[in-house]
Amino acid sequence: MKTNVKSVKLTPALLKRIIEEEVGKFGPEKDVEKKADDTEEVDADEIADSLDKHIDFMKALKIEEGRLTKRLARVQEARKRAQKALIARV
Repeated sequence: MKTNVKSVKLTPALLKRIIEEEVGKFGPEKDVEKKADDTEEVDADEIADSLDKHIDFMKALKIEEGRLTKRLARVQEARKRAQKALIARV
């Protein structure tokens, strides 16, 4: 299967133009020092507490998922029994 892709020789000038276009998509250049002043500093222990909370939440979700999976299995089994009973009566 042929594709209609035209190959273009990559010259240093073309490569430079492509790079300039991509850099232009980033927007205006910002001063690093100014950005550093705007950044809020956070202690490492605050981040660790946050991570602990997220991990605990994920563990709780896993436990809840197990409970719901067991309940779903019971509901599906009851549905199968009810369906068999209905078919037996008909």
